[in-house]
Amino acid sequence: MHVPDGFINAPVSAVTGVVAAGAIAVSLRGARRELDERTAPLAGLVAAFIFAVQMLNFPVAAGTSGHLLGGALAAILVGPFTGVLCVSVVLLMQGVLFADGGLTALGVNITDMAIVTTVVSYAVFRGLLAVLPRKRRSVTVASFVAALVSVPAAAVAFTLMYAVGGTTDVSIGKVATAMIGVHVLIGIGEAVITALTVGAVVAVRPDLVHGARGLRQRLRLRVNGELVDAPAPAAPVAARTSRRTLWLTGLVTSLVLAGFVSFYASANPDGLEKVAHDQGIDKKTGKHASSGSPLADYGVEDVSDARLSGGLAGVIGVGVTVVAGSTVFWAVRRRRDTDVSPASTASTGA
Repeated sequence: MHVPDGFINAPVSAVTGVVAAGAIAVSLRGARRELDERTAPLAGLVAAFIFAVQMLNFPVAAGTSGHLLGGALAAILVGPFTGVLCVSVVLLMQGVLFADGGLTALGVNITDMAIVTTVVSYAVFRGLLAVLPRKRRSVTVASFVAALVSVPAAAVAFTLMYAVGGTTDVSIGKVATAMIGVHVLIGIGEAVITALTVGAVVAVRPDLVHGARGLRQRLRLRVNGELVDAPAPAAPVAARTSRRTLWLTGLVTSLVLAGFVSFYASANPDGLEKVAHDQGIDKKTGKHASSGSPLADYGVEDVSDARLSGGLAGVIGVGVTVVAGSTVFWAVRRRRDTDVSPASTASTGA
């Protein structure tokens, strides 16, 4: 789903750039309410994990592969505003360092892969939680469905942008049919990865999962024939693992996926690449501005061994992404602390 330079014309790319910039500005403000000293480190890790898993293309049809988009996963784990920032950080790192996704198309990619997937998935997720039993299992089920829907939604969004600003004369009906069809299949893989990841984190630290907050039902007792809420427990149930352990486990998992498992990923073109080639959308694809990067195409320059080159690039990508993401989210958290500092509270009260 990474749109290269040349697929969408300059005016539409500029408009989506403004939309993306506005959404990021809104998300920076909204993330202040979602992040605290416990969840800010998790947000940086989520960005790195999405980067790593996006390197794992899985086969979905004859000659076609897919990979995680990550909007649903990020929104459910750390919140929709922070989720937009997580995916945007990943897209920026991929575009600048790895020549994956055009730089002039960065607004298109953020709008499609960060904003659309996050907004659609979180709306579906919350809608399902409103009708499902208030249990942890419901979070996993809702995560699966939300992620499943988010991928074809992104395909629809790309088709609409192409209908307005496509640089080649291709039938929009054919583009829509091909894009939505293949991305429904990719959505199944997205749903499985998202549900498994969310379920794993909920199992050990549900208090850190944004989408699982407030799901624990208060125990109700029958007193004199009437149901009443039982008193809240004196102390919360102990977490099954520490935040540090969870963070280190997630980081090691990301490094292993990007540095080793990625070598065995499908080499087939992903859904957009396949559709673009088959329908002729890619006729005016431009040369990537970062094609000279030493990490372009997920390999390290001057390292001849393909496995070592790809593995090193993946490890570097995870490291850079976790540092960049963590820096952004710690800055947002510190801004929140400044906004609610005793001095500001006192001045407001006065």
